[in-house]
Amino acid sequence: MVAKHVRTIEERLGARLLHRTTRRQQLTEVGRLYYERCKKVLSEVELAEASAAELQASPRGLVRLVAPVSFGSHSLAPVLADYLARHPEVNVELTLDNRAPDLIKEGYELGIQIGEIEATGLVARPLRPYRRILAAAPGYLARHGQPEHPELLNAHSCLGLSYWRHHDHWHLLGPNDEFCKVTVTGRFSSNQGSALRNAALHGAGIVLQPEVLLADDVAAGRLVPVLPAWSYKPTPMYLIYAQDNRPTAKLRSVIDLLLKCFGPAT
Repeated sequence: MVAKHVRTIEERLGARLLHRTTRRQQLTEVGRLYYERCKKVLSEVELAEASAAELQASPRGLVRLVAPVSFGSHSLAPVLADYLARHPEVNVELTLDNRAPDLIKEGYELGIQIGEIEATGLVARPLRPYRRILAAAPGYLARHGQPEHPELLNAHSCLGLSYWRHHDHWHLLGPNDEFCKVTVTGRFSSNQGSALRNAALHGAGIVLQPEVLLADDVAAGRLVPVLPAWSYKPTPMYLIYAQDNRPTAKLRSVIDLLLKCFGPAT
């Protein structure tokens, strides 16, 4: 059987690999070169298989994620820092971007997306809905008063996200699921929530931003909740990734971590 395979290779190469006599067989010059190259190839294959097995066995390597700016910087980054402390052989590259990512095209393994997602063939695991609240600086409220109902917001300076499709229409939910859609105006807008937060801290108006972004300022009294019984209609949030029947250990561990920290409340 071995001899038959050798002859098949010789026919394909158009060269003799072995000198054959009735007593012995010896490699030709071509045969020696072919053998040495094949040995190197087989060694590389063994190394590749060993590396693949290691990746499957324990978390290691680079994980590339993309997430919205405010959520990624204030909620996700601290969780990933704790994860890295427990997994010294993993590196994380976190990209912050408020647009919907194209995971496959852009080379990301995981993404966080806020808002409904289109059918893309990706796995979409629901996370806790994204909550936004209203707040303003004490000085602003001292000058302009605290609105008692969302409909009164149109008399205030409201700070809006410039890229947001509904930046001038705020959809608020109140007690007993009361819904109010109010048209707002303001003299300051930005494409970054952190800029809106800083403008609010300096008394520029009422800001509608993620609860996690404003929580420390509210706790310290730098910002005061506005219409605390009301909040922006919670927005669905998802963890997205490509379907893989055999995910690496690093990917499994990060997915499990994010679902544990940000998954729907049970």
